[in-house]
Amino acid sequence: MGADDKMENAGEKLAGKAKEAAGKLTDNERLEAEGRGEQTKADLKGAGEKVKDAFKKD
Repeated sequence: MGADDKMENAGEKLAGKAKEAAGKLTDNERLEAEGRGEQTKADLKGAGEKVKDAFKKD
């Protein structure tokens, strides 16, 4: 996993957390769900990159 990918995923996860928090503060369930979705997306991207890295080492 390249440093660029890690930074991008971390940024997406942070943006998702911010959206989720904003949704909670404003009682906006849609915004809260979007934030959770963005966090999940970033986690899945990171997991995919780790799998690719594992196969590259062998």
